[in-house]
Amino acid sequence: MSAPPTTLPGLTTGEVLGDGSTARSRGAERWRRWRPWLVVLAVAVVGALVLALPSPPTSTTPGAPDNPTASGARAAARVLERQGVDVRYVTTTRAAVGAAASGGTVLVVGDQWLSAQQVDALAALDNDLVLVDAGWALTSLAPDVVATGAAAPRAARPATCDDPDATAAGTITAAGGYEDVTGSAVLCFPSSPGAGDGAYVVVEQDGRRLVALADMEPLTNEALADEGNAALVLRMLGRTDRLVWYVPSLDDAGLVPDGAAGASLTDLVPWVGPVLAWLLLVLAVTVVWRGRRLGAVVAEPLPVVVRSAETTRGRGRLYRRARAHGHAGAALRAGTAARVAHRLGLPRSADAPTLIDALVRATGRDARGVETLLYGPPPTDDAALLRLADDLHHLESEVHRP
Repeated sequence: MSAPPTTLPGLTTGEVLGDGSTARSRGAERWRRWRPWLVVLAVAVVGALVLALPSPPTSTTPGAPDNPTASGARAAARVLERQGVDVRYVTTTRAAVGAAASGGTVLVVGDQWLSAQQVDALAALDNDLVLVDAGWALTSLAPDVVATGAAAPRAARPATCDDPDATAAGTITAAGGYEDVTGSAVLCFPSSPGAGDGAYVVVEQDGRRLVALADMEPLTNEALADEGNAALVLRMLGRTDRLVWYVPSLDDAGLVPDGAAGASLTDLVPWVGPVLAWLLLVLAVTVVWRGRRLGAVVAEPLPVVVRSAETTRGRGRLYRRARAHGHAGAALRAGTAARVAHRLGLPRSADAPTLIDALVRATGRDARGVETLLYGPPPTDDAALLRLADDLHHLESEVHRP
């Protein structure tokens, strides 16, 4: 009578050992494999968060009070705010007219995007107006003042006039100039001594003060500290405690009647609506025409039949590429155990001691050797896996149906 089979220490009944890995070791391996990608993902998330954070309101619009670059006027706006002036920055005529209703001074920087309707709206205001680099708008508001024919170069110019703001500034750096046809305006900072033009003009008009500066240079961050630029800018813009800083923009659609909504795309381009409706109709017809109705499931033959041997070879190549000697050994042991159990008439649910006992009786081998062969430690290299495959093959060849 053969001795009862023994089991290896720590072996669960019926268990075929794999590659010896644990949950902790598998987790560490996954962490090492995914760590570079996680670092890249973390950097991308941090970058997205930085980009999503609200940034200080800045722009690159020349003469804008939120532009910190050399061509902007942020420095002048901040000084005015520290002196108690409420500076409100707008980019549309409607917003400028609405803000001017509360009083104060209206500053217009540039007139390249202004239309005649918008200039008329500015002319209808009761506020003091300051025009910077807006010669066309100035001519519309004060027809007696015209721009000089030849643009004078930028240079340091003395005031040579009686205006208190210009006198306080003394000298500014400016280019260009205006001429007064009737002599009713005050011209300061001429292009040359004795010239009849001036880069700075003051017109008293219907109880309000209209001031124009031919050059934007004294207003900019780069030149504000030069000569008397700061004195002139701060005095002409800080006469009231409220300043509407209007920089006309390309997207300003002009004035909109009170109580009406802004101009929509269909208002600007009337044919957009019919074209969109036509495209939607064409899309619907295309979907109905090209759509496929779902019917009963039809069984179709596979285009390619993969032989079981090819599947086995492919799986073996994957195991070899991954150096999964333990998984390959476990597959060999499980296959051998299933085949010899069927050959010995044992059920698939037979446990390890029962299978080992049947193999010992059928082959005459030692129980310890059979258990080590079927349930022993996993192979760790190609040579050990090859020896295991040969030993399992010999064991299976010794088993005959009883």
